[in-house]
Amino acid sequence: MTLPPDDAAEELWVDDEAGPIVRPYALTRGRTRPTKGSLLDLISLVITVRSPAEYDAGIGPEQLRVVSLCRRPLSVAEVAAYLNLPIGTVRVLLGDLLDRQLVQVREPRSTTDLPDDSIFKAVINGLRAL
Repeated sequence: MTLPPDDAAEELWVDDEAGPIVRPYALTRGRTRPTKGSLLDLISLVITVRSPAEYDAGIGPEQLRVVSLCRRPLSVAEVAAYLNLPIGTVRVLLGDLLDRQLVQVREPRSTTDLPDDSIFKAVINGLRAL
């Protein structure tokens, strides 16, 4: 069996329109869910806590890009858009980064955490009385 020349082999794995052919499940080693915790909400904010150290072996280029991108807070949806990866894949990558304590995720406030409408009405009435 003869192998194709290097140029022909490159053509098999790269498509000008699609880019490099790497399936999302290859980036997550076939996992579809984070190793711990629940799925991250699309509007959860991700922020880098620390940069990877030399002993943080096994971090892929996509995860390094997440660490770099999230030096300022970004939502999970924004991270997926910048990486041009499916949300499910990004959630698994973020889960790995959370496990290594490289990023922190701030979940959105639930509507039950918000004050009662009566407080807002009282503030508005107080402002009108001024």
